[in-house]
Amino acid sequence: MRITLIGAGNLATNLGHALCNAGHELVQIYSRTLESAQILADALGVKYFTNSIADINNCSELYIVSIKDAALSDIASQLTKDKEDKLFVHTAGSMAMDTFTCPRRGVFYPMQTFSKQRIVDFSNIPLFIEAAEEKDLRLLHQLADTITNSVYEMSSEDRKHLHVAAVFCCNFANHCSALSAKILEKHHIPFSVMLPLIDETTRKIHTIPPKQAQTGPAVRYDENVMSRHVSILHEEGEEQMAEIYQLLSKSIHQLSKAD
Repeated sequence: MRITLIGAGNLATNLGHALCNAGHELVQIYSRTLESAQILADALGVKYFTNSIADINNCSELYIVSIKDAALSDIASQLTKDKEDKLFVHTAGSMAMDTFTCPRRGVFYPMQTFSKQRIVDFSNIPLFIEAAEEKDLRLLHQLADTITNSVYEMSSEDRKHLHVAAVFCCNFANHCSALSAKILEKHHIPFSVMLPLIDETTRKIHTIPPKQAQTGPAVRYDENVMSRHVSILHEEGEEQMAEIYQLLSKSIHQLSKAD
C-alpha cells in the first residue's frame, strides 16, 4: 500500500519500520518539527517529509495518524480537508474513531510500549482495528495481517476500557520499577538485582492468572512487615511513596479476598 505517516514519535517510528519491512511504500512523513520528520524519513528511506499540514500529499491510499491525543483532536479536521475520499486512521488507544469526521475513517491501534531507541518485533503485537465502512475494515485487516499475527476488530467503546487496562499493566507497573530504582540508588544497590524478579513475575502470568500469581506481605496482610516498610519510606522522606505503598497493599489484599 501507499501510505502517508503523520507523526514521528515512538509509535510512529516503530510502525514505520514494520510497514517498510512488510513491503509497503511510505510516500511521506509528517511531523510538527521538520527535524523529527527528516530523521524518521532518513531512517526509513522515505524521500518526502514535511512539517506543514498544507504540504501533506493527496496521492496515498492510507493516512496513518500517530500523534499525541490532544494534538489529534486539534488538527483532525485540518488533516482530512480536501481528502474526503481518503482513508484516515489513528493509532490512539483512548480516542474514538469518530475523532475523524470524514466518511472513510478508522483506528489502527497496536497495543505495546514503544520507544524510538528500541525497534520492536511487530509479529506478535496485538493490533486492534476499527473502520466506519466495511470495505475499509477489510483493507485494514489485510494491512494488519502483513505486520502481525494478532489482529482484533474492536469498537471504540471496548477499546477505551482496553486502554485503561493497558495503563495499569504497563505504565503503572513500570512506574513501580522506577520507584524501586529510586530506593536502590539511594543506597548504592544496582537495579540489575531486580531483573530476575521482574522476569519471573512476568513469566508466571503467562501460565497462571495475575491474581493467583500475587505474593508478598499484602496478600497475607502481614501488618508487621508492611508497617516496617512504610516506616522506612517515611524515614527516607518518601511520603508520597509511602502513600502509594499503603494504597497498593490495600488493593492487593482486597482483590485477593474477592471472589
